[in-house]
Amino acid sequence: MDLQNIVERYLAVWNETDPTARRKLVEDVWAADGAYTDPLTAVRGRDEFDAALAAVQAQFPGFAFRLGSPVDTHHNVARFTWELAPEGAEEALVVGFDVLTATEDGRVASVVGFLDKVPSA
Repeated sequence: MDLQNIVERYLAVWNETDPTARRKLVEDVWAADGAYTDPLTAVRGRDEFDAALAAVQAQFPGFAFRLGSPVDTHHNVARFTWELAPEGAEEALVVGFDVLTATEDGRVASVVGFLDKVPSA
């Protein structure tokens, strides 16, 4: 199982702003009953995950997710740091740490996320 590729595809889903193309990626990358949990939300399934993606994109227009660390893996689990920054910006506005579990067929089964750096209110 190529967890590096799964993580890269997962981040690509977050960065796809065209709703039709994003939904296609969600179908390809996300398990039908996949779960996503972070301090701000908890969703299950492709519809809820796609809605969460759209909400984040609306909150941070012109921003993109990128890897902030190497992907560390074992078995079907990956952990990595990500950054959210305006396109082309050096410094990230938001930094987080995710633990991703993949299914046997290479889809995302679950992600548990933590926020390490968030903008002040």
